[in-house]
Amino acid sequence: MKKSTVRNIIKTLLGVGIVVLGYFAMTWLFGMKEEAPRRPVEKRIRTVETRRVQNGELATTLDIQGRLEAYNKIQLFSEVGGVVEETGRPLKEGTYFPKGEVILRINAEEARLNLQAQKATLMNAIAQIMPDLKIDYPKSFATWESYLDAFSVDEPLPELPTAADQAEKLFVAGRNLYTQYYSIKSLEERLAKYVIYAPFSGVLTQVMIDRGAVVRSGQALGELMATGYYEMVATVPLSDLEYLETGGKVRLYSEDIPGEWEGTIRRISDQIEIGSQTVGVYVGVSGKELREGMYMRGEAAARTLQNVAEIDRNLLIDENEVYVVRHDSLLVLQPVTVRKSNRSTAIVSGLDDGTELLTSIVPGAFDGMLVRIEDREPVGTPAAEAAAVNGAQPTSSLK
Repeated sequence: MKKSTVRNIIKTLLGVGIVVLGYFAMTWLFGMKEEAPRRPVEKRIRTVETRRVQNGELATTLDIQGRLEAYNKIQLFSEVGGVVEETGRPLKEGTYFPKGEVILRINAEEARLNLQAQKATLMNAIAQIMPDLKIDYPKSFATWESYLDAFSVDEPLPELPTAADQAEKLFVAGRNLYTQYYSIKSLEERLAKYVIYAPFSGVLTQVMIDRGAVVRSGQALGELMATGYYEMVATVPLSDLEYLETGGKVRLYSEDIPGEWEGTIRRISDQIEIGSQTVGVYVGVSGKELREGMYMRGEAAARTLQNVAEIDRNLLIDENEVYVVRHDSLLVLQPVTVRKSNRSTAIVSGLDDGTELLTSIVPGAFDGMLVRIEDREPVGTPAAEAAAVNGAQPTSSLK
């Protein structure tokens, strides 16, 4: 083998040995270096807001709404026929009539003359029996004579003298006096129907005839509506009906005119509207500014609930749970019972006094989540919060 070939092989082996030796030396040196300490990974804990629950009694309200209807409203009909006469007040819509004022008068001259004729017939019949009374019933003669002397066809017919005995009664009946008497009284009652009086103070809301018109018996004349006192007809869901009772107060207001009015629940219907499952509630209210057909809203005083707290409706989970924070700073789902729901709040029971109720929105919240409480404020009824601050017993009401 040539010397040059042997020299190349030796150089190659020497280079490989140096590389291997360098690798092991580097590995040994790295093994001697101490490993730098690792920083522990901190868990991210969300800061949340809570309020401390303070239960108490709560006078609840119920939102209602509806339109006003006049409490007194009647249709006017004619029971007799004739020509409508002037009364001094225009027979037009909007005309006001005080109680007892004449609304409408129908010409009754023919009926009056017929009545007077019937009275004259009765007076003649009484005069014809006077001789017989003087002979057969002398004790009653003076009474009948006084009755005949005071008789007038232009005045209301007085009651016939009372018979002294059965024989006299049969004698008078045999002369047909009782029949004529009651026929005349019937005509007097009918004559009174030619004038229609206002049964209460009100205005005409409908007029179907005019002065000088000829009306028939049974014809509709118009409509009279009382002013000042109305009823708001509200519909309440069947589920909320338990909170209302007759006599309860209602604070009413209108979005069209300023002011507030206090109403009273007068009646609660026993009938349920099948389609909507609602019940009619009638609230009485009075006021000069009110008008029939006016739309109003109100808050009705409902039942007082015991040992409850009022919370934001947004805090409810599936309508029956809320998040609370336990002493170990863990979020926990707490079951609650919703006693009543309002527009933006809910009245619940099932939370112990002092429970930390989660009030902030926590994205991705879950049962068992670790949190940190930012502050603590009492929650419950308004008076309960004041009681918690002053150290008094909680009593409260909801406006």
